[in-house]
Amino acid sequence: MTRARILVTTPIPEPGPSLLAAAADVTVLDAPPSYAELAALCASGDYDVVLTQLRDRIDAELLGRAKVRGVSNFAVGYNNIDVAAATERGIVVGNTPGVLTDATADVAMLLILGTARRVVEADRMVREGRFHGWEPELLLGADVSGRTLGLAGFGRIARATARRALGFGMEVLFAPRPPGDRPVEDAELGEFAGRVRKVEWGELVASSDFLSLHVPLAEETHHLVDARVLARMKPSAILINTARGPVVDEAALVEALRAGTIAAAGLDVFEDEPLLAPGLAELPNTVLLPHIGSATVPVRAEMSRLSALNAIAMAAGQTPEHAVNPQAWSEPVRGARSSS
Repeated sequence: MTRARILVTTPIPEPGPSLLAAAADVTVLDAPPSYAELAALCASGDYDVVLTQLRDRIDAELLGRAKVRGVSNFAVGYNNIDVAAATERGIVVGNTPGVLTDATADVAMLLILGTARRVVEADRMVREGRFHGWEPELLLGADVSGRTLGLAGFGRIARATARRALGFGMEVLFAPRPPGDRPVEDAELGEFAGRVRKVEWGELVASSDFLSLHVPLAEETHHLVDARVLARMKPSAILINTARGPVVDEAALVEALRAGTIAAAGLDVFEDEPLLAPGLAELPNTVLLPHIGSATVPVRAEMSRLSALNAIAMAAGQTPEHAVNPQAWSEPVRGARSSS
């Protein structure tokens, strides 16, 4: 019986490679493919499944020519994949949910503390030999304890961030589904009942000393934070984004930071990664991280394991445990590679 064939667009850590090698013939690309290269590989008929990264654009055009039965994304998010088009083509999409909650919440808290206390500016001052001793007004920052943290969204990562913020003595507000709203009962809040307060999106924007974004990227959240929202924030407020880059209008953010509309921003994601909006990197009132929310050894290992298991199941014609669109195989597959 012919072994399944799996394409991996970027080398991943163990245990994924070992799991894949034991179950299939695996091709791992040495360098990230261009869109045209990836489209050609997916259309070649040489692979049953492709294991992708967030930077791999799997759009309707690519999927329309693809001859694979599955796409396993090495990520919790999957906004790089046109899931509707994949479903239409009978191609199952998998992801790695639930593995990076604490790691990303740690980074959100790191950005809150780092922006408030101006750690990047302070580090640079010391390294450049500009630190000449303690001074009463040297690099004065903002308090964190006693300040208001506003959480846009209240899913797993937002709740983990709230838990940390409460430990720092912050007041925590949240809007469950910005820019819209929905009722939230105490029973749903569980451990947070009586400790956090639900508000509407507009109040969250206006009241927060730190506004931290924890929403998925969708049509309604694209540029959720734009020039109008930034103008409604406190001049002393700090924006934190560990969600998805396009949730923020990055050009508008640069202008707001330059003009003092808001005080600072801490970002782990960017609108057009790895590119930055012109001027962003030069601003001193920012902390900019290279999308490391999930970058711990245990978390990346688990992401590797889950994405590999998803790919192996897909290659075997089985619906993976973490399928985004299991309904894709509820009807006859159109255009995907037939089983060998």
